[in-house]
Amino acid sequence: MSVIAYPAPSLFIAGIWRAASDGGMIPVVNPATGETIADLPVATRADLDEALAAADIGFKIWRAVSAYDRAKILRAAAQLVRERAPLIGAISTTEQGKPIAESTAEAFACADIFDWYAEEARRAYGRIVPSKHPGVRHLVTKEPIGPVAAFSPWNFPTTIPSRKLAAALAAGCSVIIKPAEETPGSALALARALDDAGLPKGVLNVVFGVPADISSYLIASPVIRKITFTGSTAVGKQLGVLAAQGMKPTTMELGGHAPVIVFADADIDRAAAMMAGGKYRNAGQICIAPTRFYLHDSIHDAFVEQFVKAAGRLKVGNGLDRETTMGPLANPRRVTAMGEFIADAQAHGARLAAGGASNGGPGNFWQPTVLADVPNDARIMNEEPFGPVAVTQRFESFDQVVAEANRLPYGLAAYAWTQSARTVADIGDAIEAGMVGINFLGLTGPETPFGGVKESGHGSEGGSEGLEAYLHHKYIAQG
Repeated sequence: MSVIAYPAPSLFIAGIWRAASDGGMIPVVNPATGETIADLPVATRADLDEALAAADIGFKIWRAVSAYDRAKILRAAAQLVRERAPLIGAISTTEQGKPIAESTAEAFACADIFDWYAEEARRAYGRIVPSKHPGVRHLVTKEPIGPVAAFSPWNFPTTIPSRKLAAALAAGCSVIIKPAEETPGSALALARALDDAGLPKGVLNVVFGVPADISSYLIASPVIRKITFTGSTAVGKQLGVLAAQGMKPTTMELGGHAPVIVFADADIDRAAAMMAGGKYRNAGQICIAPTRFYLHDSIHDAFVEQFVKAAGRLKVGNGLDRETTMGPLANPRRVTAMGEFIADAQAHGARLAAGGASNGGPGNFWQPTVLADVPNDARIMNEEPFGPVAVTQRFESFDQVVAEANRLPYGLAAYAWTQSARTVADIGDAIEAGMVGINFLGLTGPETPFGGVKESGHGSEGGSEGLEAYLHHKYIAQG
């Protein structure tokens, strides 16, 4: 098992790595052992004021840098992230829990995000609109929206900050980011790479503390012109209200409860193996994790059998052990939630097909779990479990399963399996989600949009859409 000396976290304000002004600290805990691995400085209002002033000045500097030169810095940061990926992966696993292979791959993927946006920055084209007035030219230009307040969660502690930082910086915005307090080291490693790559001081600032206090203070500041948040729907709604008071645009990537529809003609073996890999990746702590399995009645039992076998092959343990294929949950709250969800489902008649308990001992471990024939009045059919629990129902008709898949207010991701070209087209049109995987699991990439509909949020990260979120259009009429 590889073990690292976890780097002491700090604030990063105006280009200076430092402690909080009053010395306040909160513990950072390893979810696999329950041990405190570091003390995290808590930003005061004075610290936040310094970060806001730095972001204000930094924006004026950075927006004047050409897209060509911004791209050079982003590419240099990408190369540093690649060189440091094994260390960044070890930091992420130590503080978040996922297997080291996943964390390291995530770090390499972050480098790809920075590289992609380095190039996309050079393609933020405007346009000339033909005029009906002789001698008049209509110009539409794109400009950076201004200093950004970014809030990212603990489940993908490098990927999600990278999406926000790469797009905002490529557009010419400055950023104050508050990563999750559970996983500070991962985002700080990205900030270190950007700083070492030559990002001007003050363009990026990293703060930590009590989430509600920091978000309300930053969003209310006249310096901040844009908010981006990834997290729960409940918190997203609260931040949306705060942003609306200042008429500030938001990008919200919120909760999901992804349906998986497996039709009678699907390749059951392939679908079960691929969906189990997606369900239990990061111990199910993924907003696009396949969770509600709607299985045609004719193949329900066969699919569950294959899925349970796949779950049984997982090795649960400390993510720093390279034989581990599923790590712990991020915190004890998730362990408690899993127990409550499963007990409630069983009380409503669900059948426990696999798992269903914690592994005991230190750490936040939970067995890969499958609940079959779960009724809609069970909580887990209506609330996102955000853990290693898959639930199934049977269906008989296309219209019936579409109604069930679209029943919830969530609309982030959805999946379907079929060998019928007609069904592929029909289900893609019928599902209410921002992203749909048909006979395919991977829904993330630097070049594709990532976002939801309904109460799963609005706006997209990734793709050209991600860059557009940090730009505003200016119309200039020249006579």
